[in-house]
Amino acid sequence: MDRGTDGISWQDTTSGNDYKQPDDHPGFSRSGRYRHGTVRQGHALPYIPRRNEFYSTSDVCSSQCPPGHSVKPVHELNTLKIREKMDWLVRLSARHGDYYDGKKHSQFATSIKRYTSALQRPLNHSEQRQLIPLLHDFKTTPGWAWRGLTTTLHSLTSAGVFTPHKCMDEGVKETQVSLLSTLLDTVIRKCNQKNTASDIDAQGISNLLWAMAKLVDNGLELAKTAKLKETVAALLPHVKTKAESKEEKDHFNTQGTANLLWALAKLVDNGLELAKTPKLKEAVVAMLPHVKTKAESKEEKDQFKPQEVSNLVWAVAKQVDNGLELAKTPIFKEAVVALLPHVKSKAESKEKKNHFIPQHIANLLWAMAKLVDNGLELEKTPLLREVVAALLPLVKTKAESKEEKD
Repeated sequence: MDRGTDGISWQDTTSGNDYKQPDDHPGFSRSGRYRHGTVRQGHALPYIPRRNEFYSTSDVCSSQCPPGHSVKPVHELNTLKIREKMDWLVRLSARHGDYYDGKKHSQFATSIKRYTSALQRPLNHSEQRQLIPLLHDFKTTPGWAWRGLTTTLHSLTSAGVFTPHKCMDEGVKETQVSLLSTLLDTVIRKCNQKNTASDIDAQGISNLLWAMAKLVDNGLELAKTAKLKETVAALLPHVKTKAESKEEKDHFNTQGTANLLWALAKLVDNGLELAKTPKLKEAVVAMLPHVKTKAESKEEKDQFKPQEVSNLVWAVAKQVDNGLELAKTPIFKEAVVALLPHVKSKAESKEKKNHFIPQHIANLLWAMAKLVDNGLELEKTPLLREVVAALLPLVKTKAESKEEKD
């Protein structure tokens, strides 16, 4: 295991990517997202091998490659003119000092995400080697706006800037760690400052928690990363506040709700203990009425995509499996029951059924079994049996498909 700065431990991982993995949420790059961003600087983080790698990059570095191996130039990345833009951003930040809002930095981060979105994968090893050293001076100032900060961290995470690769140079690792730590420091500071908390919004919270979960899913070891846990802890009270606010509760759209609950479940699945994080339970319980409302809404029910339905049902089951008692939290059962018709309709739909990839189906059936195992009575929930029956033909189809059997 390599050691980075400030006690950060890195473990070799492949550069495997899951840009469109079921747990991923590429839809965040669409319209309605923030258009400008923000960031700061800091340190500290450990990585572990990734799981469920669905897509490998075209430039995976072998474990035997020498430290100074040659890297094929990525001309498409060069067209972003990274060096020139970074020099300009440094001058801009210096000129405005603490009054700079970080908007141009976030637009730059978004351009990197657009580059990877077009390729339908995160940055590979060669691209990281070109890009990350140039981000050495990518810093924030006290004036950075919340929107810019959330956009920047989400965009860079989505683009794979923080994903570890084998044979990564120490200097690249240090810059990667420093940049991420800087951003986390800024999020913590923003969340804890009462005078700046007013601009914290629902979409930004959802984006940040998604990014935290994605970092963990990409190899960041939660148990050894106090700063990441501190960031999540700082965000949780705001989840509850926004979820219970009459003015802002409608700002949690269908995708934001699915992403946020998926993120919390993924963090719990990777070591965030429900019993030791009381605000976590409060945040989950506060979000469940949104699941129920959106699932039952005639206006919004068609906005549930197969991936979002799968993620929501999996997230609810995962929270139950980790100690949130179904019997003592009635809204849990109500939220599940409200989601079941969506699972059934999508599974039976000729247009949508093929959108359930094998992992979606596996997650859904696991969730059904886990919910029953934790108190959701099959006899009293007939729709649950119908949902399972609707999913089974998909299991057969996927298992027999030459394209998908592997």
